[in-house]
Amino acid sequence: MINKEQKYNRTKLLNRLFVLRGVFLLSIVCGLWSNAYSQDLHFSQFYNSPLTTNPANTGFIPDADYRVGAHYRNQWSSILTAPYKTVSVFGDAQILRDKFENGWMGVGGLILSDVAGSGSLRSTKVYGSLAYHQMLGEASLLSAGFNIGWANKRIDLSKLTFPSQFNGKFFDQSITANYPSFVATNVSYMDMQAGLNYAYFPDENTYFNVGYSIHHVNRPAETFFAPKGDSSRISMRHIAFVNAILKPNDRVIINPNAYFTTQAKAMEITLGMNANYNLSAAGEMQLIGGLYYRVGDAVIPTLGFEINNIRFAFSYDATTSALRNFNNMQGASEFNIMKKGFYSQYNGDARKVLCPKF
Repeated sequence: MINKEQKYNRTKLLNRLFVLRGVFLLSIVCGLWSNAYSQDLHFSQFYNSPLTTNPANTGFIPDADYRVGAHYRNQWSSILTAPYKTVSVFGDAQILRDKFENGWMGVGGLILSDVAGSGSLRSTKVYGSLAYHQMLGEASLLSAGFNIGWANKRIDLSKLTFPSQFNGKFFDQSITANYPSFVATNVSYMDMQAGLNYAYFPDENTYFNVGYSIHHVNRPAETFFAPKGDSSRISMRHIAFVNAILKPNDRVIINPNAYFTTQAKAMEITLGMNANYNLSAAGEMQLIGGLYYRVGDAVIPTLGFEINNIRFAFSYDATTSALRNFNNMQGASEFNIMKKGFYSQYNGDARKVLCPKF
């Protein structure tokens, strides 16, 4: 039997552990801006988020003239009552194809929104992108691009609980909170990215692509506290990827991908492949399946469907790292929708499609 004193001691211990957890979470929030070692927003379906991966992807559309899309990511729903939610909306298009010899410009835009937990931490980013694409002979293409935009992050202190509000048994929000030394709860800055792409397509059934980009080229300052020199600036992020589109027969197209990114002291490697199966005569309907592995972190199965150039894709991060002991191998779910098209049917027939197509 457990007596009243034991119950009280156990409750007291649990409350103290809760306090420690609160302090730990608060230290993470504070640390995100005090030392700028936080990591950027990212998507497991990086291959379906072209403008966040590399600004040189702007107008880099081998099988169409334009595309628009939206992305939704829900993360840590098994750990947090209010999981992290990330949304992006983007669009890009090829322009001035008749103004350059064997080249064209790409123009596009991107909006990113992220809500951390209960909404105490929010991020909003708006970018405009520009790129130039030049054919090199008949079988290769070189692209260079950049984007520039406005970023804002804000924190709602009223939605946070601080250790000073713990009365010995529970948190009491009627107690005046002893906030850390915030000098701002809303920060905005200009941000810039730049990148290069190279594509090689020796025949109608083979396509290779490699790209590299640098994010936060201008290293903007991002902090809710008093600036501390270089430590308040966002670290540059480097992204490299390589992919191929291969058509072994009239029914199947495979798309292997490799993705590498590093920022500050963090690194991510993701490897995997998608496969499209043709369900119709000319590819109007396709079934999509894939499997990816984020090294040391998660296995990511993917399932999708395409109809009349509108693609729907769903993926799920099954955690394989030590975090699986806390989230039951549940990591994040993602949904992407993308539409591609030509300005007119004539344009689609007139110009060469650079990658394998049903």
